[in-house]
Amino acid sequence: MDETRQQIRRMASAAGKRSTKKKTQDYYDFSLLAVIIVLTGFGLIMLYSTTAYSAQSIYGSDMYYFSRQAQISAGCIIMALMISRFDYHILTRFTTILYAAAIVLMALVRTPLGLESHGAKRWIGLGPLSFQPSEIAKIAVIVCLSYSIVRMGKQIATGRGFMVLLLMGGAQAAGAMFLTDNLSTAIIIFSITVGLIFIAHPRTVPFLLVFLGIAVLVIVFVTFLSRSLSSSSDFRLMRILVWLHPEDYASSDGYQTLQALYAIGSGGFFGRGLGNSIQKISSIPEAQNDMIFSIICEELGVFGAVLVLGLFGYLLYRLFFIAQNAPDLFGSLLVSGIFIHIALQVILNISVVLNLMPNTGVTLPFISYGGTASLFIMAEMGLALSVSRSIRFQNVADPLF
Repeated sequence: MDETRQQIRRMASAAGKRSTKKKTQDYYDFSLLAVIIVLTGFGLIMLYSTTAYSAQSIYGSDMYYFSRQAQISAGCIIMALMISRFDYHILTRFTTILYAAAIVLMALVRTPLGLESHGAKRWIGLGPLSFQPSEIAKIAVIVCLSYSIVRMGKQIATGRGFMVLLLMGGAQAAGAMFLTDNLSTAIIIFSITVGLIFIAHPRTVPFLLVFLGIAVLVIVFVTFLSRSLSSSSDFRLMRILVWLHPEDYASSDGYQTLQALYAIGSGGFFGRGLGNSIQKISSIPEAQNDMIFSIICEELGVFGAVLVLGLFGYLLYRLFFIAQNAPDLFGSLLVSGIFIHIALQVILNISVVLNLMPNTGVTLPFISYGGTASLFIMAEMGLALSVSRSIRFQNVADPLF
């Protein structure tokens, strides 16, 4: 009888080990994948609602923008799933190539390959295809800094280590600024750099002091501008002036901002109804790009805005969960960089639409129209899913699945 009980215990123990091993190997963050698909689907619905009238009048088909973005989104999701099947550690072999490629591609914008659109030369044209190389710089900074931090180890706490990392990210930000004339992307790249260093650095007080000092300087600078200037030939200074007093520029640079605010104000709590926006009919220029959140607020109201913020909040929670439980520091930093990138873009885009900050031209991830941004954001999602596959799930408590 005792031998039988011991045999049963051994079999149960072996079965438990096999079950644990299977959970470790088969874990996949389907919750993250689900919220990505929901956000993409919601974005396509709002894109069609926003662009149906203008697409019909310009291109003769109300499905023009929708069909193009739907094809891009489907391809990007498939690409993300393919990337998620690879071991993310393979990136450590190509960090130097990726970093150099980002700089070279941004430099090509200054050559005949560079394309100009809406008064800015930020694209590269390769036959029928065009893309913004500064988007590659974001991924390059996330991957290369994460790997460099791991290699440095405790040296990151030294002044030399800090400066090396800051210069690595600063060089990519400078490339985005001076080679592609894209200040908003430069700010995002530099913020990702500082964020990753902050996460890995053992001390937090110096970062808080620097942040406080920068905030004070920004407040002083903005106050000075609002009192001493009423116009400027520099378009970036004009954006600040328009942000401070949009009503003074209602017929020029402040037109888009005011129309977006009108759209938000007229939406109420539940909105005018899907497809019933008035401001999208020629009132908000290029509403499908960085101003699409104003159409969401007009058609779906506060309810729709909260729904979108909730989806992004859950997406960021999933990224935080993966970063927190990644099996190694490289995976944790990789997903942390993606978290910072997505959070920054959402905050910057919505702040601009609400006129809480000057116009930056930053798109809303998964929702705004655009192929380049969708491609590289989905690539980042694929990397996050790849890291999630390495999580030892049996040791992790995940209250929100």
